[in-house]
Amino acid sequence: MRNIALRLRYDGSRYHGWQVQKNDVSVCSTVQDALAKICEHPVKLTGCGRTDAGVHALRYCANFRTDCRIPIDRFPLAANSRLPDDIAVVDAVEVDERFNSISSCIKKEYIYKIHNSNIRDPFLEKLACFYPQELDMERMQAAAAAFEGTHDFAAVRSLGTQTKTTVRTVYGCTAEKTDDLITVSVCANGFLYNMCRAIVGTLVYASYGKIEPEDIPKLLELGDRRLTGPTMPPQGLYLNRVWYEGPAGIMMLKD
Repeated sequence: MRNIALRLRYDGSRYHGWQVQKNDVSVCSTVQDALAKICEHPVKLTGCGRTDAGVHALRYCANFRTDCRIPIDRFPLAANSRLPDDIAVVDAVEVDERFNSISSCIKKEYIYKIHNSNIRDPFLEKLACFYPQELDMERMQAAAAAFEGTHDFAAVRSLGTQTKTTVRTVYGCTAEKTDDLITVSVCANGFLYNMCRAIVGTLVYASYGKIEPEDIPKLLELGDRRLTGPTMPPQGLYLNRVWYEGPAGIMMLKD
């Protein structure tokens, strides 16, 4: 039995997240259906993590097992011939039988895009969060730096999923602006439910003085979700990078 890892990218605007849903269309179910037609048997994909409804992925990893003999270099083209235009399989590689897209993941990076302008851009409506109030980049950058390190991140997560611990390590958290587009990047060894969107909401609050950047470590220590910023809308969020060892790691870091 072959264990195949796929690198995907997708626009999540039309989907109810990655995870298979009973009554709604998801990215996972759409890709599984395409692969089942190619492999001629039911396929169960293991994705590297959940993405919510409306959230996108520039790099996403999922693996599945199959006994079909399609050459590995033909999987992307074969899959894409069966997929809608807003999902693409970019690459494929055979991995060790022990590889699992979730448990083998070393770290992930999400980015969040804010269109910071007083004029809407209809082409960014589903790809960035429109925020007309001017944001202070210096304060946002100071607030971002305060999230780096190992902390209990219960103060920036939404309830809804069970987890053994809310402690995570954030390796980098930055905010940069190019023209009217602000990009917040958060790289961590794992993410809690809505953690990235809540971190960005806290940066926005810090931008105009509702939260002081130097108070963020104390807010994390208190662990009270009510004291941090709002959960930002989903359309600005992208899974940007996923790190692994071995062949999957090489595949996922290709430009």
